Amino acid sequence: MQRAPKGQPAVLVEHLGVAVEVELPGGERRRVRVARRSGLVVGDTVLVDGERLELSPRRTELRRRTAGGAVHVVAANIDALCVVAAVDPPAKAGLVDRAVVAARAAGIEPIVVVNKSDVPDTEGVIPAMRARGDDGLAVLVVSAKTGAGLMELSALLARLGRVVLVGPSGVGKSSLLNRLVPGAARATSELSVARGAGVHTTTTSTLWRLEGGGEIVDTPGVREYGLVDVPAEDLAAYFPAFTLVTEACRFRDCRHEDEPACAVRRAVADGRIPERRYVAYRTLLDEAKLVQRAATNRS
Repeated sequence: MQRAPKGQPAVLVEHLGVAVEVELPGGERRRVRVARRSGLVVGDTVLVDGERLELSPRRTELRRRTAGGAVHVVAANIDALCVVAAVDPPAKAGLVDRAVVAARAAGIEPIVVVNKSDVPDTEGVIPAMRARGDDGLAVLVVSAKTGAGLMELSALLARLGRVVLVGPSGVGKSSLLNRLVPGAARATSELSVARGAGVHTTTTSTLWRLEGGGEIVDTPGVREYGLVDVPAEDLAAYFPAFTLVTEACRFRDCRHEDEPACAVRRAVADGRIPERRYVAYRTLLDEAKLVQRAATNRS
């Protein structure tokens, strides 16, 4: 006979390294010590039995590969990924593409939020990001400083459910959170002019509930977002703008490189897909092939 699970159900709402904070159904919060490498992440559903936590099966999990090659679970049981970019500093397009692909591959809805719309867009970040929305990807342009676009963003977050915020340091994630969750004690910092990069202001992952509905999981800034478990032949199905191609390639496993009768390359040739998006895809494709090759060599 299978043992009945013991303990109270709870949601992990903050990870502090050697401890986590969980929220019980009545709203009570409790801090529980855990091993530094416990594998628990914000969003996990657990059973709390004294100082013991038992992890429940995850509905979804968002993962990324670090620059060192390690696989990191960003958050669990989430409905959407909000990747935050900014007009200044200019967004790294590769990070945005990788995050969108990772979300779609995990069955999680991605959205892109471009912050700092109040400063001059000298690099053309906003039109470049909006071009990714041609295939239905939600792209919102906002300003945490002026409040522009935040009403629309709040409504979207409430509809989506539990949303994880990711993005590099300096894009204003903490400032956005302070506007969306009044009273959230998140420090903001000025960009380092000398380094041309943001200073990390979020050091732990935390789940916040929005007054208008929905939840936000805020995460530390990331500079890299390596792909995990995205086969090279499946990459195009998740890549922003490629989902507009409805006709089939001649070969089912087409990677859209040099294969004959490739529908994607035909779409590039006739202008339906911009050349720069195809170049970005080929960069990610090379990365996906390297990851697959390394996994094969390890097995």
